[in-house]
Amino acid sequence: MHWYEKLNQYFPIEEMKSKEHMETLLKERPEIYHKDEGPGHVLMYVETDDFVFIDYLFVAKSTRGQGLGHKLIEKLKQKGKPIILEVEPVNYEDTDTEKRLRFYKREGFEHARTIGYRRRSLATKEINEMEILYWSPDEASEDLVYEAMKKTYNMIHTYKDEKFYGESYQPVDEVLTVEEKRDDLLQDI
Repeated sequence: MHWYEKLNQYFPIEEMKSKEHMETLLKERPEIYHKDEGPGHVLMYVETDDFVFIDYLFVAKSTRGQGLGHKLIEKLKQKGKPIILEVEPVNYEDTDTEKRLRFYKREGFEHARTIGYRRRSLATKEINEMEILYWSPDEASEDLVYEAMKKTYNMIHTYKDEKFYGESYQPVDEVLTVEEKRDDLLQDI
């Protein structure tokens, strides 16, 4: 099965970039957008001088529980940069969301408690709220995480969006917000 189909079957439609968008990023932004693929996984990520952003991490059901996800995260941690990613809030009707959050917590990721993320899906037209998780080798501030998310949104998420989707995503300042305290919105995992 093609790597895009694996991702497309696992991730909700509102979170997926189009195949053309992702292939274009790999072709036109190879200095920052990368794919690590094996028989049991697909990892799409951004790497800049300052941080790594995990766009998609898929581990096949047949290989889960064998430490593959841990090995992929460790490989990224060896780069010595903060690692940032977006996850869906826990949905107790979807056990995958809870398992995903537990996995990242075991790997040392923390919630960015001051960063709000709400983006309208071009596929469903609905507003999706995501949580930002991060790991840092040197206790990076949430200000750094916020700036990295803005950079990722502008460089990757909205890259040629009108061409691929017929319309643009919202401006970054509408999608990402900094709030004094979001603890009441987040559940500890």
